[in-house]
Amino acid sequence: MTVAPPASIMTTNVAQELHDLVAELYPICRSITGDGVRDTLRRIQMRLPLTIHEVPSGTPVFDWIVPREWNIADAWIKTVHGERVVDFQRSNLHVVSYSVPVNERLSLSELRQHLHTLPEHPRWIPYKTSYYKEAWGFCVSAEQYAALTEPVYDVCIDSRLEDGHLTYGELFVPGETPDEVLCSCHVCHPSLCNDNLSGIAVAVFLAEWLSTLRTRRLSYRFLFIPGTIGSITWLARNLDALQRIRHGLVLSGLGGPGGLVYKRSRRGGAEIDRAAANVLKHWDPAGDVRSFIPYGYDERQYCSPGINLAVGCLSRTPYGEYPEYHTSADNLAFVRPELLEDSYLACRSILDVLEHNVTYMSQNPMCEPQLGRRGLYGSMGGAAEGRARELALLWVLNLSDGTHSLLDVAERSSLSFESIRQSAEALIEHGLLARPANATATVSKGFHEPTGGEAQ
Repeated sequence: MTVAPPASIMTTNVAQELHDLVAELYPICRSITGDGVRDTLRRIQMRLPLTIHEVPSGTPVFDWIVPREWNIADAWIKTVHGERVVDFQRSNLHVVSYSVPVNERLSLSELRQHLHTLPEHPRWIPYKTSYYKEAWGFCVSAEQYAALTEPVYDVCIDSRLEDGHLTYGELFVPGETPDEVLCSCHVCHPSLCNDNLSGIAVAVFLAEWLSTLRTRRLSYRFLFIPGTIGSITWLARNLDALQRIRHGLVLSGLGGPGGLVYKRSRRGGAEIDRAAANVLKHWDPAGDVRSFIPYGYDERQYCSPGINLAVGCLSRTPYGEYPEYHTSADNLAFVRPELLEDSYLACRSILDVLEHNVTYMSQNPMCEPQLGRRGLYGSMGGAAEGRARELALLWVLNLSDGTHSLLDVAERSSLSFESIRQSAEALIEHGLLARPANATATVSKGFHEPTGGEAQ
């Protein structure tokens, strides 16, 4: 059973609103470049003041080069009588992404060399790409493949592969300090709901939530980028800004079944790794915290040895670990509204840890202060609940010596960060806890366009 989120982050109707955003973006044919990415970003821009960047084809980015831009208008496989037996208009997964143009009449044996299927799932369409090698192909269900019995077929892919741009979106939400939290999701997949759209939806809602906060200690940077080449391009263009990034999350696979899974950053014990582990421990008994491996989503670029940012990855259904991955079965029915909301609230809790993980000093360190006369003992309804709250208070008082953060206290006590934070707030109200003299206030400044030193 999932532990209920703290009352301070409970929401209403968010589950359906998250799913509605996934449904809105679902029909768009996206790839690592092209008008589908632009359309997606423009729709996000209707909700967030997103800055959209265009990087020309041929631009060197570390060991890579920004590829040519790909767009597609239509595609089909027809019988000689004009019947479309495979139709891009019915599913944009039917065409291998980045397929070069083709308009030919082929024999069935020739056509089969360009077809991809999933025999173990006869009704599903696989998702395939050919980003960096010129080729073409169709993805069809095994049932469609078996139904191709005529000797010849007309084949058309009405696509363009030409010099253009790689497009990505960026949003900066400033806080009191220049220290940043990076939230990254990929916008390069077509109609795949869990592996793509769930991360986009959660990122959008996180940015909207952050903008409403009255106080914000940290700054936040959201990237909506094509996978791999997008993060490589952004990193190559923003090397001077990397020193400000203290924490990061890659968001993907957040709407499917299963417990939450957090993959640690390359550093392994970074604050984001500890924050995520504490939240998952108390949030989701089915959750899992895994060690870093250099395979997966864009965390492998952010955690490459020359970059080595503290960026982990949060998902429910990790890549490749569910049969629907990269198939037409990753559809609107596969992602569930309540799981999207649960993932979103867990993300909020992780960011809440980062926001409030500060160090305090006890104002009465000579033995325990008398909590009873301050109303801090026995103020909760249930006995067990009251004891847990009292234990949290005592742990905060004991470790608030100017050297232990609240996350340190939570880890040492095996209690949730939220319970430790609430106890710290209660102690502050009674004058028993205070920030060190050099602590700064927190001021919310709203959304902000990227400025000097950031990508232009």
